[in-house]
Amino acid sequence: MSTGTETFEFQAEARQLLQLMVHSIYSNKDIFLRELISNASDALDKLKLAAFTDKDLTVDTSDLHIAIEVDREARTLTVRDNGIGMSRDEVIILIGTIAKSGTAELLEKIRESKDAAGSQDLIGQFGVGFYSSFMVADRVTLLTRRAGESTATRWESDGGATYAVETVDDAPQGTSVTVHLRPEDKEDQLFDYTAEWKIREIVKRYSDFIAWPIRMAVERTDNDGVTTTESETLNSMKALWARSKDDVKEDEYKEFYRHLSHDWTDPLETIHMRAEGTFEYETLLFIPSHAPYDLFMRGAKRGVQLYVKRVFIMDDCQELMPEYLRFVKGVVDAQDLSLNISREILQKDRHIQLMRRRLVKKVLSTVKEMQAGDAERYRTFWTEFGKAVKEGLLDDFDNQSTILEISSFASTADPEQLTTLAQYVERMKEGQTDIYYSTGESRTMIENSPHMEAFRAKGYEVLLLTDPIDEMWVSSVPNFDGKTFQSIAKGQVDLDTDEEKENAGPEREQQEKDFADLLGWLTGQLGENVKEVRLSSRLTTSPACIVGDSQDMTPTLEKMYRAMGQEVPAVKRILELNPTHPLVTGLREAHGKRSDDPAVAETAELLYGMALLAEGGELGDPARFTRLLAERLARTL
Repeated sequence: MSTGTETFEFQAEARQLLQLMVHSIYSNKDIFLRELISNASDALDKLKLAAFTDKDLTVDTSDLHIAIEVDREARTLTVRDNGIGMSRDEVIILIGTIAKSGTAELLEKIRESKDAAGSQDLIGQFGVGFYSSFMVADRVTLLTRRAGESTATRWESDGGATYAVETVDDAPQGTSVTVHLRPEDKEDQLFDYTAEWKIREIVKRYSDFIAWPIRMAVERTDNDGVTTTESETLNSMKALWARSKDDVKEDEYKEFYRHLSHDWTDPLETIHMRAEGTFEYETLLFIPSHAPYDLFMRGAKRGVQLYVKRVFIMDDCQELMPEYLRFVKGVVDAQDLSLNISREILQKDRHIQLMRRRLVKKVLSTVKEMQAGDAERYRTFWTEFGKAVKEGLLDDFDNQSTILEISSFASTADPEQLTTLAQYVERMKEGQTDIYYSTGESRTMIENSPHMEAFRAKGYEVLLLTDPIDEMWVSSVPNFDGKTFQSIAKGQVDLDTDEEKENAGPEREQQEKDFADLLGWLTGQLGENVKEVRLSSRLTTSPACIVGDSQDMTPTLEKMYRAMGQEVPAVKRILELNPTHPLVTGLREAHGKRSDDPAVAETAELLYGMALLAEGGELGDPARFTRLLAERLARTL
């Protein structure tokens, strides 16, 4: 018995996605069955967990399974489970719409994909596997009843603009999805999804490791010609992580990764380990070959799956993997944890903390081995995940030195290749005690900065740090291999040898005397913006630059904090002048002759503005600066 049917319109993005599914030709239609089985497995996991945690939930968990039913005459294929099920509201939210924030990006990538195979590879990555059924179906019917509820819900759609929902009084607990297959293509028997051999092939390839039995009724004919029907389990159900490495084929690892991550590309690295002793656990971790679309999105799902004695406990156990390794996928199966463990308990459990420390060290050591043995794979890893890994420099002090060792940076040594800190140290000049770096929005901006001039002239290598996280970690990491990190835009720069200092000493002393009046006047004239004006030893061609004291916060870091809503006091910085530049020497002469002339004050203002712009800073009054500059240029014509 059922109530009246209600018709709803699909969310706009869901409708677009369905049309692409229905009207596109995909090279691997088999994935629809793999996705339906995966969803059914998740539903069984959730029921098992609910039965442990909710003592008021009365459910039978003695025979949890997935059933595949075929009707060759009606051309239907049904995937049925007796798992957690869904309520009416959940059906409308989870099936009728696509709530994923990355759906728009998925649609764009499907449109941009140059081949059909590339398009279908995107399906699982964005969590829309249910919709893949419309690649093979004229119509899809879903019947579900949530555990603990008395009424069920039927959902149905032909993949058009609408879907229908009705409440049903009589239905078994769990979910069944019936795919009404399109008319059979006589010329293409490879896609006959009512054939027993085809279903067996798909289950073996994609779902053999599913922990629940996948059953199907099959016909058997004996020697006397008598045909009987019997239920057969199609999958081995043996947890992949519980098997010996020698017993697992590379293809099995890849398929398990795809099942786990919904990523249809192969993993970059597989980590299969077993810990024995007083606390035993098994783990199978994967480093993806590309970053997920939501790697830097707030609230994105992260963490590995937690099992206890093969029982699924948690899908995203954040306590087992730190934030900076959030891209790692996998399973950890512990032997000595309680089955009804909660997140609050996990945060305090010493076994969890022990596992976390070991897993982190294993992941980092794997990357280090990759760095030493396979430059191309390491380059891929760092390109995809380097920005995230560097976050660990701020909060994982136990592994800070290892993270520094596996990190790579752009530098002035080679415009094409990144360098490790160990390689930088090997190339350091004799007597050099610091690792020089500069931060900025782009490599081009840093290389063209006035701060680089003396370092370039004397052949000192400088790390070029352009990621936002670089602004933060360089001030919190004390050193690498005994060498401190030194910003070329902070503090005093002294690159001269002892001999050069001795030879330049008298000249430098004379410059300090000659420019003393100008420096004092400029410090007062620009006092609202700078704390000091001094002569520079870092400039060779530019007239001036702006630097900070050794412990000052950089302007970029100030902007970052303000963008996050944090109030930080404005930091006055230092204006350094090139005593050999014609503009600076001319300003000194003009000031000495006519210090009260407004044109001299305007020149000082323009000099400061140019230095500010050269480092990518923002002018306090751009309109005034432009007007003064235009007037000055007009007088030179």
